[in-house]
Amino acid sequence: MSDNAAGMKRFLCAVLLLFAACGPVLAGAWLRDKGAGFSAVSVTGFKESDVYKYKTSLYAEYGLGPRLTVGLDAEEHQDLYGHALVFARFLVADFGRSGRMAAELGVGAHHRQLQVWALYKATLSYGRNIETKIGNGWLAVDAALEYRTHDALFRKLDFTAGLSSGRRIDPLLQIETSYTPDRPFYWSVRPSIMYRPKGGQSTWVLGAERNSFRDTTGIKLALWLSY
Repeated sequence: MSDNAAGMKRFLCAVLLLFAACGPVLAGAWLRDKGAGFSAVSVTGFKESDVYKYKTSLYAEYGLGPRLTVGLDAEEHQDLYGHALVFARFLVADFGRSGRMAAELGVGAHHRQLQVWALYKATLSYGRNIETKIGNGWLAVDAALEYRTHDALFRKLDFTAGLSSGRRIDPLLQIETSYTPDRPFYWSVRPSIMYRPKGGQSTWVLGAERNSFRDTTGIKLALWLSY
């Protein structure tokens, strides 16, 4: 493994330990309440060799019952390649103040231009509330196996941490990693700020993205809606 990949793994471990060390409070909920929904749309723009490129994403989930949430996860890179996945999430264990675990099974398709193949994904997630000196928040860790037919089996480990202090503006950090034998280790880091307009169910997210595929930094704009 390269020195860069090893350094990134050490950085990810440090982030995880930092948030795990926060004082325990009530566990964060992984599943949506019955009849409740959430959706997010985003666009990320990059500049490469004086050419602007972008990717878009759509995420939505809905609570079918107290122990079952279903949803859609889709991403597209300028019509060149992308994926769409439908999933079902269910509660695995509730550890009270120490957090919760949930499992997710998904099936869908991925494409490169006009060629389309099947996509399967299994995810085990852990989540908990966190307490810091600047406000309460949450931590999420997702470990997944994603099999893309006519491609490879991807091992993924993602981290998300953010604050929900009640202020109009709060920080958010998202880290994604992916490993496949005989391929370079992939990582993506997205520090962002969340802006919550007064009296609404929406949240605007503005952030930067840096990943191992590009030498440039992208800008991401997203809108979250709860209903």
